[in-house]
Amino acid sequence: TKVIRTEEENFARTIDGGLRIFNDMLAEHQAKGEKTFSGADAFKLYDTYGFPIDLTIEMVEEQGMTVDQKGFQQLMQEQKERARKAREALGDLGWAGVEFGKDVPETEFVGYDHTTIEDARVVALVVENEQAEELMPGVEGIVVLDKTPFYAEMGGQVADHGVITAGGTVFTVTDVQKNKGGKYMHYGKLSGGVLKLGDTVTAGIDVKRRKAVMRAHSATHLLDKALRTVLGDHVHQSGSLVEEDKLRFDFTHFSAMTAEELAQVSAMVNEAVLEGYDVHTDVLPIEEAKQRGAIALFGEKYGDTVRVVDMGEGYSVEFCGGTHLDNTAKVGVFHIESEFSVASGVRRIEATTGLASLEVMNRNQEMLFQAAAALKAKPGELREKAVQNMEELRELRHMVEAFKAKEAVSEAGQFLMGAKDVGGLKLVTATLADADADRLRKMGDFLRDKSQAVVAVLSAVRDGKITFLAVCGKEAVQKGVKAGDLIKHVTAICGGKGGGKPDSAMGGGTDVLKLDDALATVDDFVAGKLGL
Repeated sequence: TKVIRTEEENFARTIDGGLRIFNDMLAEHQAKGEKTFSGADAFKLYDTYGFPIDLTIEMVEEQGMTVDQKGFQQLMQEQKERARKAREALGDLGWAGVEFGKDVPETEFVGYDHTTIEDARVVALVVENEQAEELMPGVEGIVVLDKTPFYAEMGGQVADHGVITAGGTVFTVTDVQKNKGGKYMHYGKLSGGVLKLGDTVTAGIDVKRRKAVMRAHSATHLLDKALRTVLGDHVHQSGSLVEEDKLRFDFTHFSAMTAEELAQVSAMVNEAVLEGYDVHTDVLPIEEAKQRGAIALFGEKYGDTVRVVDMGEGYSVEFCGGTHLDNTAKVGVFHIESEFSVASGVRRIEATTGLASLEVMNRNQEMLFQAAAALKAKPGELREKAVQNMEELRELRHMVEAFKAKEAVSEAGQFLMGAKDVGGLKLVTATLADADADRLRKMGDFLRDKSQAVVAVLSAVRDGKITFLAVCGKEAVQKGVKAGDLIKHVTAICGGKGGGKPDSAMGGGTDVLKLDDALATVDDFVAGKLGL
């Protein structure tokens, strides 16, 4: 029920937003006397605002018009072409969609059990998208081995890094991709020696990095379990990214998680870590795996046999081809950094494990000690000290505001004493140094309330912009001198505009050099209104 209601509300918001844009577009077409609603506008409504084309057609027909559906379809096709070209621009992951030929065998992955092997054979080399016989020093390329301990990027897990060596030859691996034919392509750069086709090499991964990735991947499975337990069985994984002690987990859920739910999920994952569950992996027939309750990714294709990762003998059982710890205790501290929406009905959690979590904790602790030192308090007294300081700050601000108001009134009183008499009205013009709009208003209110015959124009310059305030007392307004007219007059001279009520008006200007000229014209403006 919640899912359906959320979808309905979201669609209603889309329609409401689209309707406003549609009405503006329709008015433009009608103003031009057009009977056809352009395909470009229909496409913009659909593509940018999510407004269904069927609804656009129906509403346009109600107005006795038609939609240029041919133009709309053409723009849709162009968008598909752009998307296709964008995918092509990403490349095909360096031969990810191209076969090397029957002579190049499928790579055997031995990385579940080995971090280094000494008898791998170079079966293919690629330089500048062309197969090569050898790789020279300083050249970037792709190396394909008959077997490898390097995990290729897939299933949301990033690829292993490391080196491929043979004597003085060193090829530094910075990425690994697996193509459709099962070849593991090691991307990198040769820093020394010459690597030739057929060479026997030693392939070793960065073990420290692999362990950090495994901590994050095993934590992802524990997070999935916790989310299902706390939120419900409707939760399904819809994407993930597993990096060094960092993870990103997308899941289906209809609303933002509450602070309490996030706390429950975090506590449940960390409890599973503290329990120290053993992690076992088995390759099983898919039906047997399902009988054991293994969770499969929705939409993922599986073969006759699958790799199953079991944590705690049934606590968490999932289909997974990634690398994992042998015990959940090695995850270390699990820390949720954020939870937010990435699409309708899809949420995302970003979290850290192991060393990354320790870094966050250490950084937060350091900030806590620094804040405590700055406030001259013990860390445990920080909250009370901060509250006390904020209360003192509020009191000081009130005192400063009161002082500023008193000062503004005093200064305004001096202006009134030196006012110029024009036809029985008291005329005041002044420029205040570094005053803000609030200060101008306080002074203007004082002048207007103090004298019914006052006509005042106050100005202030900040950051190259002029702020004007005009006020007129009751007597001045009765004689035809209105603040709204006066502010329009002075702001126009300074390249600006303004407006307001007869007794008070504000405006702005940009030409500071003409400020004095503008104020000098106030005398004549008032005299003109009085018929003098």
